Amino acid sequence: MLLIRNGLIHDLEQKEPYYGDILVKDGKIAAIGTDLTDDTEVFEAEGKDVYPGMIDAHSHLGVSGTGIGFEGSDYNELGDINSPQVRGIDSVNPFDPAFKTAAKAGITTIATGPGSANALGGTWLAIKTTGICVDDMVVRDPVAMKCAFGENPKRCYKDRGNFARMSTAAHLREMLFKAREYMAKKEYAGNDLSKMPPFDFKMESLLPVMRREIPLKAHAHQANDILTAVRIAREFDLKMTLEHVTEGHLIADVLAKTDYPMAVGPTFTDASKFELQYKSWTTPGILAAKGCQVSLITDHPFSLEEYLPVYAGLAVKAGMDPYEALKAITINPAKHLGIEDRVGSIKEGKDADIIIWDGPLFSIESAPKAVFINGELIR
Repeated sequence: MLLIRNGLIHDLEQKEPYYGDILVKDGKIAAIGTDLTDDTEVFEAEGKDVYPGMIDAHSHLGVSGTGIGFEGSDYNELGDINSPQVRGIDSVNPFDPAFKTAAKAGITTIATGPGSANALGGTWLAIKTTGICVDDMVVRDPVAMKCAFGENPKRCYKDRGNFARMSTAAHLREMLFKAREYMAKKEYAGNDLSKMPPFDFKMESLLPVMRREIPLKAHAHQANDILTAVRIAREFDLKMTLEHVTEGHLIADVLAKTDYPMAVGPTFTDASKFELQYKSWTTPGILAAKGCQVSLITDHPFSLEEYLPVYAGLAVKAGMDPYEALKAITINPAKHLGIEDRVGSIKEGKDADIIIWDGPLFSIESAPKAVFINGELIR
């Protein structure tokens, strides 16, 4: 048991912070109040800021490892443009040194999984940033099915039947049509094995998407790619999250009329591709001001995981409301991943992922005084 005492609590359940104590039992937040007492270990927060652990809704931590190269990179299956059957969990390396760096920086949960080479890339999962066995680190698996639009599938499969954006969309549509038909045949067959369609691993893997149990996680930078993703999701009545959204500020009024969560970034990089020419730190603030649910992301290793709060600070500098920026690295990514019942805010019953911050959260000059994951002191 642990008592975190006398901290300025930013619980993300309400906007204004307040001074109080947090009681932790069995890795969960057991109580929040003032003058709490218990026969337990006491951590004196000394009036410092107390936040929920930060969350990155889009990273490749553990699958695109430190020391990038063929042996260090396991996040793209380049043998087949449609690979929904692969699972990100099978590539995660918990001994990637970047996990410890992220955890000590206060990033306590990340979503990781396949990259954007394929029209359909496989499933993502949400995990804690501490542990030696990925199965024990899982918060939820799967959280989404990766799909991608734009330059990456074009580049990776241009010599294998995917030379244009409309080809990528066609590949995805074909798989979704087949999955819908496969699902209908299985439902019609019921328990009658003689009527069951032949087993198809790819189609089986898409059933949670077709049943709206998990969303498509749609990689899209350009405005036209974003709107193609929206078009297809509506066509098949699917859940979807929008990832990167680099040109989202150009179509903010259109996106504000949708209910798709948006993960914006990475922005702390150069415009290395044509589709990144309008990349701007103003994007998350513009979208949030329009009422969109915005998460800020690192896309690690393309920008480093441990600097997630600094990226939030740069978004604030570019005009984003500070509280919206704080939500964008805590409760919003939790909602984005469907894990807000466990993480993203300081609330009784949630995981005791708590950071005590020494100085301004969004500053490169400050750092956590302490980081707790599942109630265990990490830093």
